[in-house]
Amino acid sequence: MNERPPLEPEDFYWSPEGYRVFTKEYHLKRGYCCQSGCRHCPYGFDPGTGQIKRDSK
Repeated sequence: MNERPPLEPEDFYWSPEGYRVFTKEYHLKRGYCCQSGCRHCPYGFDPGTGQIKRDSK
């Protein structure tokens, strides 16, 4: 079972619409791409093609 890392203040912010938006730092801490097309995805996932465009460096 994957345990979620605890959320820190730098892990997310609230959008004007009231959604929690995860930061690049959170995604890197989590350690993998969820392939959901996240706004700050550091893994380069393209939801249009379903492909990861670049690695996570």
